[in-house]
Amino acid sequence: MTTTEPITTEPITTESTNLELDVRTADGKTDGTVTLPAEIFDVQVNIPLIHQVVVAQLAAARQGTHSTKSRGEVRGGGAKPYRQKGTGRARQGSNRAPQFAGGGVVHGPTPRSYAQRTPKKMKAAALRGALSDRARNGRIHVVTGLLEGDAPSTRAAVTVLANLSERKHVLVVAQRGDELTWKSLRNAERVHLLYPDQLNTYDVLVSDDVVFTRAALDDFLAGPATGRSAKASATESEVDA
Repeated sequence: MTTTEPITTEPITTESTNLELDVRTADGKTDGTVTLPAEIFDVQVNIPLIHQVVVAQLAAARQGTHSTKSRGEVRGGGAKPYRQKGTGRARQGSNRAPQFAGGGVVHGPTPRSYAQRTPKKMKAAALRGALSDRARNGRIHVVTGLLEGDAPSTRAAVTVLANLSERKHVLVVAQRGDELTWKSLRNAERVHLLYPDQLNTYDVLVSDDVVFTRAALDDFLAGPATGRSAKASATESEVDA
């Protein structure tokens, strides 16, 4: 887990205010402002809640495929290795007992799921707390785009990010259809890309700064599409895969 600065624990006022943020262009100029709503970017941070959600997320990421065999599952060992008495040795009934090389494992791990049930409201509250902490410390950025032309360029996109922040680890939130941004940054070191509906507490916390494209921010604030009219659309790279 990447080491980042601790979450601010100082008490805040109960009155929340919307945050006005400048929108940056690829050439470093300002292209208007956006409003970050207080109910998402200026809420009280609940550290125990964030800890619980992050632990659950990391636990759910575990494969849980570890497996060992007990003495009853190891092949062989059906015959008594030597007679009961007269050898001077301790009596044994199987050479697959745990004390023998090649024998079974006592209380060894078996395949299991580490997933924890976390209510959706807890996940949403933890994400709001993480985003609020980043916003209060000036670590939320909004850009119109990371490139000026129509051709992908990792070097140009990384340069734009470096101008926004000198910190190492950056989380970029871009739309699914923003192929230019995805192709430019998918192999960039220390840059993590997410879709707006994939934004989560853990990725916000392990990143030093969070950069939204303006379109991705609008999608995130609008919330996920629901109902029968909501249809998943694959990107060009997803179709090719």
